[in-house]
Amino acid sequence: MKGSLVAFDTVGGRPAAARMVDGRLEDLLIDAPDDRIVPGTIYRARVGRPLKGQGGAIVETPDGALFLRQAKGLGQGDSLLVQTSTFAEPGKATPATTRLLFKSRFVLVTPGAEGTNIARSIRDDERRVELRELLSEISLPDGMGLVLRTASADGDDQAIVDDVSQTIDIASKIMSEPLTGSPEKLLDGPTSSDLAWRDWPQPDVTDA
Repeated sequence: MKGSLVAFDTVGGRPAAARMVDGRLEDLLIDAPDDRIVPGTIYRARVGRPLKGQGGAIVETPDGALFLRQAKGLGQGDSLLVQTSTFAEPGKATPATTRLLFKSRFVLVTPGAEGTNIARSIRDDERRVELRELLSEISLPDGMGLVLRTASADGDDQAIVDDVSQTIDIASKIMSEPLTGSPEKLLDGPTSSDLAWRDWPQPDVTDA
């Protein structure tokens, strides 16, 4: 068939999403096994042992140990918010960062990096003005910034506003979590269907 199609099914018993363009497979996403920590997962974690010579530390979560590369100023037993950045390599802890990002289809919300921006890939000046007007209607909490993603170029204005508002709300709730208490998972990383909706262009046809 001509055009693009996104299909959802299972591969090896795990949920999967496939993107087809003109009858050819362009991308395939498969959910990770249940025992793998997915990139983008957010935890309240506790600092464990430092890794001397690496400038990092092991941090403890309910799902296992993570490797925090930059742990300067942190002491063993401290609690903090972390987000996994990639899958773990064999025999190693899953990498994590304290720089949390909240990514959705139309927006990237950036705690700790204030300001509002529009993706450089959106080159149409008239559309950029329209998006700036949309941003003027949105209230950002202190200390947060955002970037409108490329999908905003062709997105419905109300859908963009709703997506931005929902993502800011999620970010605000996570960032206001108390650091007291036991390690806890606060936000699941995206599934294959989440990633397909978030990162793939709008298809001509969707087949569930």
